Amino acid sequence: MATSTKRDYYEVLGVERSVSADELKKAYRKLAVKYHPDKNPGDKAAEEKFKELGEAYEALSDPQKRAAYDQYGHAAFDPRARAGGGRGGGGFHDPNDIFRSAFGGQGDLGSIFEQFFGGAGGGEDSEPGGHTRGADLRYDMEITLEEAVAGTEKQITVNKPATCDHCSGSGAEKGSKRIKCIQCAGRGRVVMSRGIFSIQQTCPRCEGAGEIVEKPCKVCGGDGRVNKPSTITLRIPGGVDNGTRLRSTGNGEAGQRGGTAGDLYVVLHVKEHDLFKRDGDDLLCEVPIAFTQAALGAEVDVPTLNGKAHIRIPAGTQSGTTFRLKGRGVKNIQGYGTGDLLAKVVVEVPHKLDSAQRAKLEEFARLCDPSVNPRSKGFLDRAKDFFS
Repeated sequence: MATSTKRDYYEVLGVERSVSADELKKAYRKLAVKYHPDKNPGDKAAEEKFKELGEAYEALSDPQKRAAYDQYGHAAFDPRARAGGGRGGGGFHDPNDIFRSAFGGQGDLGSIFEQFFGGAGGGEDSEPGGHTRGADLRYDMEITLEEAVAGTEKQITVNKPATCDHCSGSGAEKGSKRIKCIQCAGRGRVVMSRGIFSIQQTCPRCEGAGEIVEKPCKVCGGDGRVNKPSTITLRIPGGVDNGTRLRSTGNGEAGQRGGTAGDLYVVLHVKEHDLFKRDGDDLLCEVPIAFTQAALGAEVDVPTLNGKAHIRIPAGTQSGTTFRLKGRGVKNIQGYGTGDLLAKVVVEVPHKLDSAQRAKLEEFARLCDPSVNPRSKGFLDRAKDFFS
């Protein structure tokens, strides 16, 4: 079989073999505008170049076709080449190969039957009229515990594809109108025949829209979108927690050619607090008290997120005792009441004593008997066998 005289598809589009899908699309659109027959009336060379660009883009824009082309070159789309020697001259080693060969190297049995029975449509993001819904975006935001409990309002700036102001998202230059795509006759789909089989595919020229613009917008190149920073005001309700995800409808990427915008999902991360830890709707706080306060009893101040509260420490309170302050926690985001503040007292032992303090404590120790410290007495009774 004679060697193919077709130019390399990557060379036709002027891109490297490692080009991304987005860069490939931009390169095709730029050249398609340049060699469009409407801009070059009567120029046969430009017309042939335009057809060559369409063929190259159709092959490389489909991931399965591109993979086949990268492996086999133009032979990937020639049934005779694949049947005669694509696997070392031994015919088809995979049952799917006969279908891949018949359909130009595209997909497997499952994907081909999907195309027969409607499973190869424009995708879940396609909309009527060829519009494409914009992608959803994620934004991670750090807030304080006070903001999470009380709620707040934040302004964030997101750099994203937004509707082109010059063409109002239509992708068409002002004064230019949309016309029926001549390649698919406005259907948005084209039929490809391989022997006895025929399949429908998205039209590579209009990308399923069924229409093309006479003159693409000079600002966005026909996409209907441009990248620019967008400032968004976000209301954060009280009661959110670490990992809460808020949805801002319509603040994702703008849709192509006037399609519906995607959504923005904001994931909240609550910073650690110096005093409080959160357990559901409750707040936990450790309150240090002196040995004398625990032994004699006292009233102490306890911090809360909106001021301070007082608790009474009974005489003989042990370290680790927890006091519950009702309703001083977090308001439930679903409206199921408000949590509590759990204040755990921790008895502090002095690090340094002066001579007078030490003398008084030694005198106190001599005066103590086991009944003063019932826990110690009980422990010693249980452990006496180990000490004997």
